[in-house]
Parts: sequence; structure tokens; C-alpha cells
Amino acid sequence: MANAYTSTDSASLGGTVGSAGLVQKAYDRLLEFALRSEPLIRSVADKRPARQAIPGSTVVLQKYVDLTAATSALTEDTDPDAVALSTPTQISITLAEYGNSVLVTRALELFSLADVDPAIANIIAFNLADSIDKVAMTTLRGGTNVIYGGNASSTATVDATDTISSANIRKAVAKLRAGNAKGRKGNLYWVGIHPEVSHDLRAETGSAGWLLPHQYGTDQNNIWAGEIGNYEGAYFVETNRMYNATDGASSARNYRTIVAGQQALAEAVAEEPHVVVGPVVDKLMRHRPMGWYGVLGFARYREDALYRIETGSSIAS
Repeated sequence: MANAYTSTDSASLGGTVGSAGLVQKAYDRLLEFALRSEPLIRSVADKRPARQAIPGSTVVLQKYVDLTAATSALTEDTDPDAVALSTPTQISITLAEYGNSVLVTRALELFSLADVDPAIANIIAFNLADSIDKVAMTTLRGGTNVIYGGNASSTATVDATDTISSANIRKAVAKLRAGNAKGRKGNLYWVGIHPEVSHDLRAETGSAGWLLPHQYGTDQNNIWAGEIGNYEGAYFVETNRMYNATDGASSARNYRTIVAGQQALAEAVAEEPHVVVGPVVDKLMRHRPMGWYGVLGFARYREDALYRIETGSSIAS
């Protein structure tokens, strides 16, 4: 029996089989997140209050000052004079509230193609870590010990030609050791370096003098994310989270490379940042808040354990 369907019938339906009227879009229900960098600056804070007296909005840490070396011989029949202890140095950490929130609506949950709650929880958790990391960076990069790359003599004079060099790293390490700063991994200091600055340093040095993490790290679990190697007495962690801004000469991009020893950064926490699911309080129960909240603060504890190197980059973004 012949098929009664003809091309004429196809035309009467609006065109050939597979026309726009019959073809539908298909959506992938799995949404990918934005490109992210790994939060790690907060990990530099290794000094915390150990015996806090009472709760308060400001936490005061104290450091003893050593006595001056006694190099003169004692006299047999003379009682040496007592020496007064110096007043301990105080470092204050001001606690502050930090947080963020979003409003999940009933309509979003009903109409969204993707599963909303896991995605929102993921976004909030990253925003928590990202935000606190940037608060820590603001404190860490404000140290008083600064080295400028190339011919620069201040932040406002840094340009793209003032790239980082081995000499800058050597100077920072030498200054830290001269100031009795302890290393963060054995006798090695931590260096946080932007990839575009790392490019210039490694272009200058080649492979000479560099050791890979597995060549000098005895504890493989103690290798930082992004750690690229050991050079000139420091181990380098490459991350685009290192602060940079267009505040150099003629708005040139100025990168801050941080060289730190132990107790360069202190942290005090009254309430550890955490995810919060708020109550539904609207009349129709259509709005559900989700967010994060925490109370903490940072301060530079030992300036002698911290150096900042300000440079440009030959491949500045």
C-alpha cells in the first residue's frame, strides 16, 4: 500500500521535515562556575591569641623586648646593678563583622532548569573564602619594608620596565635574615608572586638555582597550592591573588610580591566565618536568605618578618 504522505503535504506543514517549527533547543542542566583562583593568603597568618583574657572588640598581642647583651666582665667584689625590663611591645587587632547574603526566591526554585541550592551553597562558600582572603591581603601588603624593582623609587614611579630580578629576592631574604626572621619552611621564606611577575623572574634566571618542591620538601603534604619551587632562600607560591593595581607611573600596573617569615601576619577570630541559612519571614514564604557571616581581624605582628617588592611586568595585563 502506497504511503499517502507527499512532499506537498510536507510543504503544507510549513516546510521540509526538521523545520524550525519542529526543532527545539536543548539546555544542559549542569551549570559551570566562573573561573576561580585558590584562596591562600589567610594561610600566611600563623600567629593567633593563645590566652585571651576576656572577649572584646580589640585583641591586644604582646611581645617581650630582649635585654641588651652583657659583654663586660663582672668585678669580684661589686654587686652588678639590676636592669629594668622594657615594656612589652603591643600589637592590636581590631575585630570586625564580615558577611554577604543572597535571596533565594520560590519562583527561582520552581522555574530554574538547574538544581539551585547546591549551586548557591557553592557560590556562597567561595565568596566567604575569597572575601576573607582579600581582607588578609589588605593587611599583609601594607608593611613598612619595601623594595622597588628596576629604577623605581616609589609606587608612583614603577613602570613596565621595572621588572623583578634575582637581586630583589636576594635583598629581601638578606634583610629578613639580618632581622632574625624565622623561615616558614625550615630556613626558607614564603614568597607570594603573581604569574606575570614570576614570568619575568624565571625568564631572567632560567632553571639555574631553582629546585622543584619535591626536591626540597620532605613533607609532601606541606606543599602549597601553586608552589613552583625554591630559589635564593625562599619558596615561591604563584597565584593571581597577589595584589596589583594601576597606581604606577602613568597608570602602569604595579605588582606586589610578598616575602614573609613566621609571625608576619596575626589573626584573631571571635566567630569563625561560616555559611548561614536565614529564616523565611515574608508573608507568603517566597523568600529564603542564604549567606555567610564571621567576626575576625588581621594585623602585621612582626614587621621584621615581612618585605614587599613592588615591580612592573613585561607582560602586564
